[in-house]
Amino acid sequence: MSGTLVLNASYEPLSTVSPRRAVVLVLQRKADLEHAVPGSRFRAAALDLPVPQVIRLRRFVKVPFRQQAPWSRRGVLVRDRHRCAYCGRRATTVDHVVPRSRGGRDTWLNTVAACADDNRRKANRTPAEAGMRLLVEPFQPTPADALVLALGGQGAVGELPEWLTARAAAGSLRAA
Repeated sequence: MSGTLVLNASYEPLSTVSPRRAVVLVLQRKADLEHAVPGSRFRAAALDLPVPQVIRLRRFVKVPFRQQAPWSRRGVLVRDRHRCAYCGRRATTVDHVVPRSRGGRDTWLNTVAACADDNRRKANRTPAEAGMRLLVEPFQPTPADALVLALGGQGAVGELPEWLTARAAAGSLRAA
């Protein structure tokens, strides 16, 4: 896990910060520690704290409403849990379902994670033209879902606390 998830006072995901910044927020009493990384601690002469994995702000922060998560190649790979949408092997590239040369755009619904072999095999064709079938349909995650998925790393959403990923079981986050 690369960062610490920051929750609003209402338990909505806001952003990520470095574990060091999270410790500072907790020590300044601006945030409460909700979940710690098992077996990891920050130690100093007068300090011994667990490394925060999730913190919650004590005061509610009003943020502008964002309807869509911003698209990125890394976001597509994380959304698809680094699994190829065509064969299920480890994915290292992003493939456009409708190729860019045919008007396909960089959107959540037009891109999937793909292994290099399948990306080359599909080339400048649609999956139907290449005789390939998508194992999973691309979807557009909400901003909060994209943040939680990104914190889980390469498909390791199970590393996060169960209460935080309970929405995944409820269907908000789609499993690959």
